[in-house]
Parts: sequence; structure tokens; C-alpha cells
Amino acid sequence: MNKLFLFCFILLMFASCNDEKAEGNATEAEPAHDSISAVPAKEKELLDAVHQHPDSSVLKETLIQYYEDNADYEKALKELNAWIAKDSLSDRLFDKRATIHFKDEDTVSAITDFEHAIRIKAKPEYVIALGTLYAQTKNEQALLIADELINSKADADKEGYFIKGLYYTFTNEKVKAIAWFDKCLSISYTFMDAYIEKSIALYDLGKYQEALDVLDKALTLQNTFDEAYYYSGKCLEKMKRIPEAIQSYQNALLINPDYVEARDALGKLGVKG
Repeated sequence: MNKLFLFCFILLMFASCNDEKAEGNATEAEPAHDSISAVPAKEKELLDAVHQHPDSSVLKETLIQYYEDNADYEKALKELNAWIAKDSLSDRLFDKRATIHFKDEDTVSAITDFEHAIRIKAKPEYVIALGTLYAQTKNEQALLIADELINSKADADKEGYFIKGLYYTFTNEKVKAIAWFDKCLSISYTFMDAYIEKSIALYDLGKYQEALDVLDKALTLQNTFDEAYYYSGKCLEKMKRIPEAIQSYQNALLINPDYVEARDALGKLGVKG
């Protein structure tokens, strides 16, 4: 949905919002741009630009992306809410808000927004994202969406099989899940998420060597796959191959220095990340 936008814009360096701050009459539907003197320079530039050109979708999207990139989801959602209040028929805005809700760990709101986006325009990517969230929340509608994807002309059958596997993973039917991940990989052997999810299912079944073999195959295809190194470390740790586990966790951190789980795993083994 896994899986987000940069735009060109004109920055007005010397614009000021002092008069508007004094009025303090911003309506609920509009984003509040007060008290911006204490914000970072980049944010202030973007706020000033949006204030000067309130009808510019490019500037609004740039500001929202800035907040998203800095994990300031509250402000990103505030801007999106104001925008959606003025343009409630934009599927893109609901898709964007759903994505930010998901990053903010608000799955219920993310599902609601994806459902809304699909009612406006049923793009395959929205359907796949919604099916994935249904699967993660054990909602049987995930299976219906998966079948729709498999039978559609959108070339999304592999995603359909993946969603089925994910649903059975979360309903703790690991053997069924593995069969669907295998089906997914038989269609697309480079579907990296399917390797990860299959290895997790095998790991949960206590089949650590089999899980490791799946991850090794993924790393053969993509040797910069940080998640595969992390889960390899978990398997190796279970198999008491501690030096190799440490190396796998360290490999994950070399690729992604912000991989918190890998750093924590090393810490539990007495190794500094």
C-alpha cells in the first residue's frame, strides 16, 4: 500500500500573517495558521505561501506532505479536513487522509476514508488498500475484495491472493495463509511482502528453518531488503545461531538506520545498534 509526493511551488519569503493572527476568527472548516512565529522556517514559508494562494492545490499538497514526512499527522489531518470540507468529492483527498490515518495507527478512520474514496472512484489501488486493512482487522469482506481483484481485469490477482493470505494470517489459520502466499508468489516471484508474510506464518508455526529459507530466497532477489534481514535474525535467534542473528540485525540497520525493532533486538542480545 504499502505504499507517497513532491511538487514545485513558489515560496513567498516575506509574507506575514500578523493581521490574521490578531483577528483570531478562523472558522472550524479552515486550517488555523496562527502562532506560526515559533514554527520551523520551512513550515512558515509553506504556511505563508498557502495563505497567500489559498486556492493552490499544489501548495496545499506540499504543506500536507511536509507534515506527513515529519510525522506531524495532527497538522496534516487538520489541513486535509479543511480541504475536504471544501471539496468533498475528491477521491484523492480521502485516499491521502486514509493513508495518514493509517500511519497514525488509526485503522478505523483509515478504513472509513478508503471506503469513501472507493464510493467516489473505485480505483484498484484504493480497493487493494481497503482489502489489506480488512484482512488485518479480520473482516471477512477482505475475502470478497480479494475475489473481486482476482476476477477483475485490473491485473491485480496477485494482490487478491496476498490479501487472502493476510486474512488467514490474522485469523490464525497459518497453513491456509501459507498456501495463498505461495499462490501469490507463483504469479509474481518478486512480491517481497509475500515472502515476509509467508516467513512470519512459518515462524509462528515454529518452522524456523523453513522461514529462514523463504527469507534467504527474498534476499537473493533483493539484497537490500531490510525486513528480510530482520526476520532472518529472529529465525536465527530461535535456532540459537546468535552470532548470525546479530549479523542479520546489523545488516537490517545498515540498510535502514531507523529500524527500531532491529536495534531493540540487538539491545536484548547485549549488542549496541
